[in-house]
Amino acid sequence: MLVGFPITFLVSAFFCDVVGRVLEDERWWTIGAYMALAGIASALVAAVPGLIDYFWAVPPGSSGKRRATYHMLVNGGAVALFVGAWSLRQRPSEPPALPVLLMEGLGLVLLTMGGWLGGTLVYRNFIGPEHRHANAGKWKQERIDAEPGKPVVVADESELAMDQMKLLHVNGQRIVLAHTAQGYAAFQDHCPHRGGSLADGVLICGKVQCLWHGSRFDVHTGAVETGPADKPITRYPLQVRGGKIWLTV
Repeated sequence: MLVGFPITFLVSAFFCDVVGRVLEDERWWTIGAYMALAGIASALVAAVPGLIDYFWAVPPGSSGKRRATYHMLVNGGAVALFVGAWSLRQRPSEPPALPVLLMEGLGLVLLTMGGWLGGTLVYRNFIGPEHRHANAGKWKQERIDAEPGKPVVVADESELAMDQMKLLHVNGQRIVLAHTAQGYAAFQDHCPHRGGSLADGVLICGKVQCLWHGSRFDVHTGAVETGPADKPITRYPLQVRGGKIWLTV
């Protein structure tokens, strides 16, 4: 993962600067200066996939989105502090002044917070890694423009295997198309508990389970099967005709 590079470089920069000041050894703080520069550059590179996940992978209006926003702001603040500390240096061979060390130290604190938030996004909100079960099939999503109240084709009847799902972006709404033993169903992607993506969850026996906190719903009735969610999910009318699946929003 790209995040390992800025973390390693920026942490090393701070400790090299501190050791250099304690030992009064120019070699240490010179190394620290270049470590900081490498850390800033690699942080900008690592931010690119992070921004892609923020805008396209994290479900909108969810607790994960809020956590991702804090993660972005904290990491951005950490990098800004290291940039500020670098700008205060006269040149790499000059000993780092106390403001430089203070800014780098505060940046290290923010970097630690950002790392904790990032780990929570990966392991609790499942943002980034592939986590679906073996027969979930290839992840599918599609953007569709539809006229309100009129049916629109969203898939071929044979497109999804049993217990597979597809995320539809219809007029700004995130809707899940699911294939169950009882037929096709369409329902909201937004889990009523904390906003996790149901399309990114598990579908089996006509029930969909959100991976964030375990809430489970009947996809045909919308009823809550298992909490912590206490509100049903919205369903959308479907028709199957001519080998096509028609959705009405």
